Amino acid sequence: MPIRKLPTHLVNQIAAGEVIERPASIVKELVENSLDAGSRRIRVEIEKGGARRIRVSDDGDGIARDELGLALSPHATSKIESLDDLEGVGTLGFRGEALPSIASVSRLRLASRVHGSDSGFEVEVEGGAVGEIRPAGMPEGTVIEVRDLFYNTPARRKFMRTERTEFGHIDDLLKRLALARMDVALELAHDGRVLRKLAPAADQAASNRRVAAVCGEAFMEEAIALDEQHAGLRLSGWIARPGFSRSQADLQFFFVNGRLVRDRLVAHAVRQAYRDVLFHGRHPAFALMLELDPRRVDVNVHPQKHEVRFRDGRLVHDFLFKTIHHALSGTRPGGEAAQSAALSRAHAIAPQPDGLQHGGSQGGLGLGVAESVSRYAELARAPRPLNDSNTDIPPLGFAVAQIHGVFVLAENADGLVVVDMHAAHERIVYEQLKQAWREERVRSQRLLVPERIAVSEREGQALEAHLEGLARLGFELDLAGPESVVIRAVPALLARADGQRLVRDVLADLVELGQSQRIDGVLDELLSTIACHGSVRANRSLTVDEMNALLRDMERTERADQCNHGRPTWVQLDMQSLDRLFLRGQ
Repeated sequence: MPIRKLPTHLVNQIAAGEVIERPASIVKELVENSLDAGSRRIRVEIEKGGARRIRVSDDGDGIARDELGLALSPHATSKIESLDDLEGVGTLGFRGEALPSIASVSRLRLASRVHGSDSGFEVEVEGGAVGEIRPAGMPEGTVIEVRDLFYNTPARRKFMRTERTEFGHIDDLLKRLALARMDVALELAHDGRVLRKLAPAADQAASNRRVAAVCGEAFMEEAIALDEQHAGLRLSGWIARPGFSRSQADLQFFFVNGRLVRDRLVAHAVRQAYRDVLFHGRHPAFALMLELDPRRVDVNVHPQKHEVRFRDGRLVHDFLFKTIHHALSGTRPGGEAAQSAALSRAHAIAPQPDGLQHGGSQGGLGLGVAESVSRYAELARAPRPLNDSNTDIPPLGFAVAQIHGVFVLAENADGLVVVDMHAAHERIVYEQLKQAWREERVRSQRLLVPERIAVSEREGQALEAHLEGLARLGFELDLAGPESVVIRAVPALLARADGQRLVRDVLADLVELGQSQRIDGVLDELLSTIACHGSVRANRSLTVDEMNALLRDMERTERADQCNHGRPTWVQLDMQSLDRLFLRGQ
């Protein structure tokens, strides 16, 4: 066929295929418009999962009468005006294609009243045909009603799921938006019943309640609060302790300047931060907000704006990784994470400056301790009033017994503590090995026969740019051409690893992310194996002094709440839990 200009209604329906995936997509576009308009209260009403009716009303700035027709025109918007505006988008919407796309596949009514005006005005659209603008009695703000979705495109309507499924997607969307904008009241009704009503959060306690309402009380009980700033970046929100992991990535919310995104760089940074504290096959839970200058992020790289591109991706990746990694380092009895976790009753204990002593051996366990074993024994024998006012009781208390050579029982201010001694000692030894690795100079192991591998031209360029950094890690690599690399030496600890595969993975990461943590990952696996074999085994009988030495080292060791494989190392049974077991007071 000859080249021709497509008619407007066909252009809008093609755009609708990108903008409108399901009813939840319409709700997303309309609620984001309400947020951009400065709304403080938004109500969403749904009928039949959104197929019959979607109504979004707000108390925002409103749309003037002479702009109602423009609002329904393709690529007409009040949010950007020039290329400079596009390079620093600060609003959720900016393309001006949502309303005309929605109107092309539904029966739409748009009514709005500007603040300070005597009355509002409304206009109706059916299948893309815009009607006359007429006066309408209404409060200040905007109301958009979408009826009979896909009534004129039955092929698209066939792809809609059940009413329950479609409404579930709408509910999930509203929950995410509720996390992004704590200051806005949100209400959701389905078939005349109000199912979700979230008040605006004016303080931290109210924010915690909203997060609990969206993510669940169990999430907040295990949540670690974050709020860090660096180089113009700010990361705030909550991450769940590793023990609150999920079988699916269904409780992961990440916002960039208030926009919910799914980004590979972000996912990689979070996964690396949780690398050695999650049980295999599990996923972390988090609700995080990243704020930065809009000019440092491109939000115009995906039709539905689900993905973004950072101007300095490496800086963002490092900031996310280090912030989350540091927060997780406090997941130990009485650590920083225990103090920031909601509803946590753990008693804080400050780590000693001489924390991990790599040399020396006490109690037969090879554990460094801050006090002498005799002091532990003295404390264990002395009568101790265990109550909340006694600040001398350590977080894990004092050992009282050992069960079947596997579990250590201890008494602390809250009640009973049960410790898996092998898992706990494994984490302690693992962290000691990592610390020793960082402090000692990395040694290289030269290969008897250098190995040559073929790489892409981009991988060769990435290697050339990072040769010095790889050399500090113990690698000796030479470029033998634009697409060939010679491996002459590898880190001594990784001499038995598959050198070719490791180098290939490192180069792939350097091309994709500008950095690589493959070496750290392989090294951690090796040190974890060494720690597992070098830690105290099950069926080993310990004295009370040795058990107390183990408890004290747990309190000083980062990430001591989990072993190297992500299993919990200890559990707390408070007095209320023990009373319930024996029906006391019931």
